[in-house]
Amino acid sequence: MSGKDQAAGLISEVSDIRETRNIQWKRNLSADAPLRWLSLGWKDLWITPIPSLLYGALVCVASIVFIGYMFSTGRDYFLFPALSGFLIVGPIIASGLYLKSRNLELGEPFSFSTMVSVRPKAGAQVFFTGMLLVMLILLWMRAAVLVYALFFGLQPFPGLDQIATMLLTTPTGWAMLFVGGFVGSLFAGFAFAISVFSIPMLLDRQIDAFTAMGISTTMVWNNLRVTITWGAIVLAMFLACLATGLLGLIVIFPWLGHATWHAYREMR
Repeated sequence: MSGKDQAAGLISEVSDIRETRNIQWKRNLSADAPLRWLSLGWKDLWITPIPSLLYGALVCVASIVFIGYMFSTGRDYFLFPALSGFLIVGPIIASGLYLKSRNLELGEPFSFSTMVSVRPKAGAQVFFTGMLLVMLILLWMRAAVLVYALFFGLQPFPGLDQIATMLLTTPTGWAMLFVGGFVGSLFAGFAFAISVFSIPMLLDRQIDAFTAMGISTTMVWNNLRVTITWGAIVLAMFLACLATGLLGLIVIFPWLGHATWHAYREMR
């Protein structure tokens, strides 16, 4: 790349950052906004549905393979933190779905190959954000092990067939659920705030990761009731996926991905 091209790219990036910071992001959205996002996301899903469903199937298969790997290597004690971690990295995994919704909005073509090889306008800034989210997952998994050790000491993990009995029929188990849930909610809340709108923004605009994460956090705070409702909907639909043995991801994951794009767009 020539010096002129680099200079032009830098000027464009600075201009985009300034424009993004000067946008008057919306406050106090109406309570029915999450239902509107779901409706628009459902519509996007069924416009040329094959790429979206293939995307969901790919996420489903990858998730099942990853869980199978944990069981085959005796790391099933990481299952619950790993499932929580999926919600943390979900926004970045859904980048290709944002691309489809954006292109539908702009009247531009898209395909499954362009969705899985999406190139965000922010470039490597998305990679940086993804690394931060992965580090949060690893930290949460380590914290989960420490919480377990705090209440059960060096007692080996009993396995999934006995863990429910141990947690739900003993005072120590209930205490661990309370503390673990509190610690996990802190991780989840922070990750949700910095990622829910920053990842679509990094796809859409040429800005840096810290600016995007800061704006995302501000957008969540300024629309707290609506975004809490949205987070609860995402959690409920993810639990529905678990109830179907993750097969529900084939439809629900692309549905939520498209809906998240419309949530980001409505914040402007």
